[in-house]
Amino acid sequence: MGDAALIDGKAAAAAIRDRITTDVAALKTSHSVTPGLAVVLVGEDPASEIYVRSKAKQTVACGMASFKHQLPETTSQEDLLALIDELNHDDAIHGILVQLPLPDAIDKHLAINSVAPEKDVDGFSIFNTGRLAVGAAAMVPCTPLGCMSLLRQTLGDLTGLEAVMVGQSNIVGKPMASLLLKADCTVTIAHSHTRDLSSVCRRGDILVVATGNANLIRGDWIKPGATVIDIGINRIPSPDNPGKMRLVGDVAFEEAIKVAGAITPVPGGVGPMTVAMLLRNTLAAAYMKAGLPPPPY
Repeated sequence: MGDAALIDGKAAAAAIRDRITTDVAALKTSHSVTPGLAVVLVGEDPASEIYVRSKAKQTVACGMASFKHQLPETTSQEDLLALIDELNHDDAIHGILVQLPLPDAIDKHLAINSVAPEKDVDGFSIFNTGRLAVGAAAMVPCTPLGCMSLLRQTLGDLTGLEAVMVGQSNIVGKPMASLLLKADCTVTIAHSHTRDLSSVCRRGDILVVATGNANLIRGDWIKPGATVIDIGINRIPSPDNPGKMRLVGDVAFEEAIKVAGAITPVPGGVGPMTVAMLLRNTLAAAYMKAGLPPPPY
């Protein structure tokens, strides 16, 4: 067996952004609506600031309006909730993203669930996660939505395939499992307490991994020919230069590529799709507010 095909998340995300740009222009022409995305950032976390800048740049590049609200680290929960309420009632805002992490003094669950469900473009609220769990229409978390897009692009119809989701977080693992079930896969959710994890992983025609453990999944844990979606992003010392850090996923890539049929690289796989789907959700929110069906991608 040769090396696995690489699933190019950068190219897939660029294609989605092109479609979004076209649809944003059409919405402006037909309904005089410019989709607006508001990002709320509390404190000065360096990684969060980089993410927010990247999101804002891509939002504007697609023709949408970008609104940034940066609050000091000392912001009270009451003041944050007041801002979210204001954005909920602002007709120029179609999507609201509360950037995590939040300071310890703020209840992140309360903040997330204060966002109006129709503007919850992260898909993290109990309203949207609950609707997704029962198979109803919902705002879907961006990373799982991007993973499903890559899977359909790679495999087409997923009906009947055995899928193993390693990771049970509320923002990736559980919604990903719900989406795979909705696509008529046979789904197993595995996690840190799963017995004989390697054997469970080897059952998957589709193997999705989101654990935050660098190189956890070894090559011999993968079913030959399986499609592997590696969501993990971990920084570890470079073997050639221990003083320099490099990005790796949760899957031992050099081993996996010799066994899998297709695999997402890290970086350049799932990551770019997450921001693309955030823009897609914002566009969908604007469509629905205008009484139009959301875009089918």
